Amino acid sequence: MSFYQGFRRLLLCGSLCASTSLFAQPALLDVRIDSTLPGSAETDPPRDEPVAGNPLASGPDGAGSIEASHADPNPDEAADEDRPSAEVPVPDDAPAPSDDSRKGRARVAQAHAALKANIEAYIGSLGERDENGLQRYRRSAEHQAELAAQALGYYQARISSRVDTGKAPTLHLDVVPGEPVHLRQVTLRVNGEAAALKGFQVPGGKQLQPGAQLDHGAYEGAKKLIENQAARYGFFAGRFVSQQLRIDPRAGVADIELIYASGPRYRFGAVTFQGENPFLPSLLARMVPFAEGASYDADLVAKLNQNLRESGYFDEVRVDALPATAVAQSIPVQVQLSLAKPRTMGVGIGYSTDVGPRARANWTRHWFNPQGHSLGAEAEASLLEQSVGTWYQIPLDPPLSDTLRFTAGYQHQELEDVESSQLSLASLWQSKLDNGWQRVLSLRWQQEVYDYGDGSPDGTSHFLMPGIGYNLLRSDSGIDPSHGYRLQVDLSGAKKEVLSDADMLRVSALAKGLVTLGGNHRLLGRVQVGGIATDDYAAIPPSLRFFAGGDQSVRGYDFQSLSPKDRHGNKVGGRYMAAGSGEYQYRIAERWRLAGFIDRGNAMNSLDEELKTGVGFGVRWISPVGPLRLDLAHALDEPGGVRLHFSMGPEL
Repeated sequence: MSFYQGFRRLLLCGSLCASTSLFAQPALLDVRIDSTLPGSAETDPPRDEPVAGNPLASGPDGAGSIEASHADPNPDEAADEDRPSAEVPVPDDAPAPSDDSRKGRARVAQAHAALKANIEAYIGSLGERDENGLQRYRRSAEHQAELAAQALGYYQARISSRVDTGKAPTLHLDVVPGEPVHLRQVTLRVNGEAAALKGFQVPGGKQLQPGAQLDHGAYEGAKKLIENQAARYGFFAGRFVSQQLRIDPRAGVADIELIYASGPRYRFGAVTFQGENPFLPSLLARMVPFAEGASYDADLVAKLNQNLRESGYFDEVRVDALPATAVAQSIPVQVQLSLAKPRTMGVGIGYSTDVGPRARANWTRHWFNPQGHSLGAEAEASLLEQSVGTWYQIPLDPPLSDTLRFTAGYQHQELEDVESSQLSLASLWQSKLDNGWQRVLSLRWQQEVYDYGDGSPDGTSHFLMPGIGYNLLRSDSGIDPSHGYRLQVDLSGAKKEVLSDADMLRVSALAKGLVTLGGNHRLLGRVQVGGIATDDYAAIPPSLRFFAGGDQSVRGYDFQSLSPKDRHGNKVGGRYMAAGSGEYQYRIAERWRLAGFIDRGNAMNSLDEELKTGVGFGVRWISPVGPLRLDLAHALDEPGGVRLHFSMGPEL
């Protein structure tokens, strides 16, 4: 054979091999369960992961008894019988499952669906096996199917297989499940200190009750639950003194015995901080959510890590509380810290239909002394509003939720008929209460120069206002929650004889709610109210009066355009404000929703004045930083018209 002929054959072979590989069809698996024969009682829906059982061996009596036993060689010594125990009561007679009713047949169908799913998960992908490859794999697949059936209690299953060819080679498995094994006696008990701990749960549920179908996954899950709780609550010397699963396939029954001796609960030892650390020990100690000698809880270790990271002082945090380092059941806690950059600066741009394009900049000094004090400055500018401010903050106890902040700022604002410039000084004490509410006590002084437009009187006001505010947020996500609510109320006042131009009491409240139904349907609601009590309303500046309308108020109307007018026709703000909104959203894609809404509200001087209404529809895109909202709203009342609204931020 010449070199040329050999080279041509090599090319031809390569082309055929490549063609065969390119057009090869993946082999298919077809599992069929004979649903005409008896199945199981109640069972879980099909799982994404296969349920596995322990390797089981035939009993020595040759009677088909199978046992998986892990008993402690000295159970009497380890059982700690003098301590309290928690046990699941076991009735003498196990209830027999009934397949005669319609509900029973539905449970059987569900059980067979779970069996089919478990076999498919056990075997997995068949790859690109051809007919010969599937013939060689048949026996192995039957064995895998048998193990998958036993894991769900089907020890009498009969399995046969065959291979078909066609567009794609297919392995068919025909499974006759037979009658499943049911639990006869179940003993689940925790001995020792853990038995008296309210948070330590003894495994339960339908799958671990006498009469339930045997499920190896439930048995292993019960063991895992106990071990995980022991690790969380610090029972590091605990162990199973008995863990037995005894199965008699011929009789169709199984017995479970899980007895766990928890031993003593470990405690927290001293907390030591290592690495870059310019702060006073007292500041770091206020971030530790437990006291030395307190009972161990892994959640508190995670909370310590979270507190240090959220402080803004550190770039890296590592918390070690290792049981192996315990001395006399006391675990020392070691914290390794890496200091963050002391200063950060940020700039950003944005847009909303309320104020148009806007730019923002901020500078923060996260700490500048051993006490952890911080300070910063920020500025924001848009077509309607410009502001600049600075702040100084002192951490209290606990330092992340309780702070004392001093602020100074200047703001200029132009509304439809009002222009004002405001200078303010304030101190705010923020604290988090035990019930989850955030409380803010404040003292604010402000001077405001304002102009109400042509013909209306201009003025300058001075007010010193103590205040108190409460807010509460409950949601399952900070960016895109599926359910939750927000409540907020603010109260402030002034006395004419104390650096103020008039006696005044001002209150405002906000409530928002969100619920998701069926995964794709969302309902949102919002209610806002406010009012001013004073005997000299003319002395109240525009920043303390109420306006309505805009993206976050009543859509369909311009930003803060809903307001009472004076005798010159200028909008000067109202004594009262009420606004509400109802919105329905429907998810059309992973990050897209359609919305329909109705808003109603107004700012007024009398509570019997009519409210304005806006209706419309929009679209929502869930970005990584929060929802972006684009709405088209129609004002049903004067002045009417259609308005486009664009905004972003969380729903709550």
